[in-house]
Amino acid sequence: MKKTDWPIRWDLLLRYRLIETVAYWEGRLTTNHICHGFGIGRQQASKDINTYLRELAPGNLVYDRHLKGYVPAPDFRPVVTSGQVSEYVDLLARQQNLSHTVDTLNIGLPDSHVVQAPNQAISPDTMRAVVTATRNGRRLRASYTSLSRPEPVESIIEPHTLVCNGANWHLRAWCDSNREFRDFALTRFRQAPEALRQRARHTRDQDEDWNRQVVLLVTPDQRLTPPQRDIIARDYGMTGGRLEIRTRAALAPYVLTQLGIAFDNQHPDPLIQQLELANPDQLGFGSRRERALKAVAGLC
Repeated sequence: MKKTDWPIRWDLLLRYRLIETVAYWEGRLTTNHICHGFGIGRQQASKDINTYLRELAPGNLVYDRHLKGYVPAPDFRPVVTSGQVSEYVDLLARQQNLSHTVDTLNIGLPDSHVVQAPNQAISPDTMRAVVTATRNGRRLRASYTSLSRPEPVESIIEPHTLVCNGANWHLRAWCDSNREFRDFALTRFRQAPEALRQRARHTRDQDEDWNRQVVLLVTPDQRLTPPQRDIIARDYGMTGGRLEIRTRAALAPYVLTQLGIAFDNQHPDPLIQQLELANPDQLGFGSRRERALKAVAGLC
């Protein structure tokens, strides 16, 4: 049975993912992990483990009487997770975030600390307005400011997707004033956008850069020595000294920014730069390149 066919409730899927993540990365799972993580009793936690083993992943876990817990079987295969380290790191981050709200929350994970930048100040009224318009395909009347034009400018926008580009949120939307799809930072709306009754006429399907896939060919900075380039290649799991990243054209500039790669300006110190884009001319930005650069720099 395919994953998409599993009739699993959202809460059960989260518990199954916790079972798999803890067992796979820590090597030992107990009912306490599930009890403390979801506030359920030991009987229900034991039932969750048994159901996981019976219906989703028979033979994936083995009970070890000496460790008094479940351990991954020699032929363990992730079923409800992808087996990526990032999934365990995300679990550590969630424990830290939730512990800020509930002091007693601790599901038994090792001590860790995730360095987090301050959250941007997004107005709750703005978030509610754009969420509603995006979900229902409605137009918005918005007053928007930018670094390149600090005075508020009113326009009709037609949003289709909310995007987190790492630390910041923006709205991908058609702009009536500029007659093109643009990125609107949620912090730059002067006041909450006004929801209109009219349905959006420009949809995600018409957003060329959103639908166009590009491949970013990333390599170690060629100014580094061969041993240094080998270290960087191992850091990013490169094959043959290069990493291919497939993404939407509209999001490519943000991916590059996360990697510390600029379109036009290399850092003078390769030890800081570390990475470079090997195929900038194949991305097909053309005249849209300047717009992409401004969006990433926060000028728009």
